[in-house]
Amino acid sequence: MKEKISIVTIIIFYISFSIFYFINSNVKQVLKVITPAIVQIDINNNGIVDEDETICIPKITSYTSNLQYFKNEINTISTADGLAIGYLADEFANSILAYKEIKLKYNGIKKPQCTEAELFIENKDYSDLLKKSGFAIIDGKEIDKNAFEQIKLKAKKLHLVIYNHTSNKYHKLNCKYGQIAHDAVVLPEKDLPVNSTPCKFCHINASNKIKSEKKILLPPPTILTAGNIKVILTDFTEILKPDLNCNHSVCKEFVSLVDNTKETLDIALYGWTNIPKVKNAIKNAEKRGVNIRIIYDTQTSKENYYPDTENFIKEFKNTKSDEIPEKASLTNYLMHNKFAISDNKKVFTGSMNFSKTGFSGFNQNNILIISSPQIASIYTKEFEQMYSGKFHDLKKKASVLTVINSNGMNIEIYFSPQDKAITKRVIPLVNSAQKTIYIPAFLITHKELTTALINSYKKGVNIKIILDATNTGVRHSTVKELKQAGIPVKVENYAGKMHSKVIIIDNTYLITGSTNFSDSGENKNDENMLIIENPKIAKFYSDYFEYLWKKIPDKYLKFNPPAESKYSIGSCFDGIDNDFDGKIDKNDEGCK
Repeated sequence: MKEKISIVTIIIFYISFSIFYFINSNVKQVLKVITPAIVQIDINNNGIVDEDETICIPKITSYTSNLQYFKNEINTISTADGLAIGYLADEFANSILAYKEIKLKYNGIKKPQCTEAELFIENKDYSDLLKKSGFAIIDGKEIDKNAFEQIKLKAKKLHLVIYNHTSNKYHKLNCKYGQIAHDAVVLPEKDLPVNSTPCKFCHINASNKIKSEKKILLPPPTILTAGNIKVILTDFTEILKPDLNCNHSVCKEFVSLVDNTKETLDIALYGWTNIPKVKNAIKNAEKRGVNIRIIYDTQTSKENYYPDTENFIKEFKNTKSDEIPEKASLTNYLMHNKFAISDNKKVFTGSMNFSKTGFSGFNQNNILIISSPQIASIYTKEFEQMYSGKFHDLKKKASVLTVINSNGMNIEIYFSPQDKAITKRVIPLVNSAQKTIYIPAFLITHKELTTALINSYKKGVNIKIILDATNTGVRHSTVKELKQAGIPVKVENYAGKMHSKVIIIDNTYLITGSTNFSDSGENKNDENMLIIENPKIAKFYSDYFEYLWKKIPDKYLKFNPPAESKYSIGSCFDGIDNDFDGKIDKNDEGCK
């Protein structure tokens, strides 16, 4: 009898497990909303769009402002009205689907461009939601005529234009030149870039009026010297294509640092691109007798993220990777630092990788050049640990809380993973904030930090966050929680990455360095973080943050622009794989 009960129990468990596995294995993430009726879904869970991952909603079409897919579904309205309605339809679809987890139910029909399937989100049929919204069209007819008429009235009030990223011109919605433009999007007039110009064919009389309504947004200073620290910020809204010319101030500063090094140069780099002036400066320093030592990340070299790294380090005798043969799991962590120490006197650090997207100013980064033997000594001790083969969990905590009073400012220095700075120091600062918290960051996935930000916001602290477009849809992103709490979060819409890892608190504290606000950044990777208590530096960065905030349209408080698409300025002609799917510019679906 007991054997029968055991067998039945096992069978029930197996059936329950199978049902649970089937339900959860059928849950997939939406990667891109092409139109309200066409979406791309991560069916194989690899984070990128592959073949057979484009899904069409059966028997339903809709207007869209995606010019590649737009067609006038109903003959009784104009093309301009159709595009305006499509803009609202796209906003609706993105609010429902973008980066959300859904379930699919295939109907067995496969078309050349897509596979048909019903989508279910939170147990609701997306087709029903689309029909009730008034945006759905079946057989050339609107489902709800009254709702459709209300949408038409709302659409007329949007003041939309077609903006061509390549020509930097904007067109009326009925302009044939705008409609056939390759790299164009539909957006509100107020969201036009400040230096855009009107199409001379369709804005003959209205161009002066539109231009006068646009406020000229002047960029704030991007270089500040305070005491013994020089801070340099890069403006990714102005540089839309990376290069190897070393014309940007960050590149010139690094070359100057190397040129003035006399004895020792220690470099910790996550990734490397051969920029002639930078590489020559380092080689010339070696010829002068400077002792060059380099530590680097194994993965960026082996997995071709930065293909120049491997050949570069072969040119020097004193190099060390973070590969730990006997502990493969530790090798999978990142040596994510980006710093250099010159003559044990100066430290060059921040969020910038030693790459063409960094040195050209293409990515938004912040760099600090600190003239301080004391701070250089602290970084050197950390470098020595790694150079001796102690990476990641093998490192020892170099010191208790490091606070240096330097030129009237307090500077705290932390290293991951040994110091646990986010938990022990950043979160308490967030908790104690009184007025403002500004965060320009590559990503936020740290759960406890997210909770602290939400709690501070509920207490009345003014919080604003700008995040990079590639990371808002990752599975551990806490963007959804932050937005649901009411915190304004904008997703950048430029080709370059929002690559900073910064928090500015009450115009007093600046938290910066290489550490992403993630569990890996705090507990696994090799990182450095500085917390600077200095109102002058904090206010300088706050002003720059406000400038970026104004340059990113308010619509991206609600919707995430795909990183490589017509909605991400410059991303379709920068020669970079912005969304890491192996496709560049015109070969990427978002740019076709």
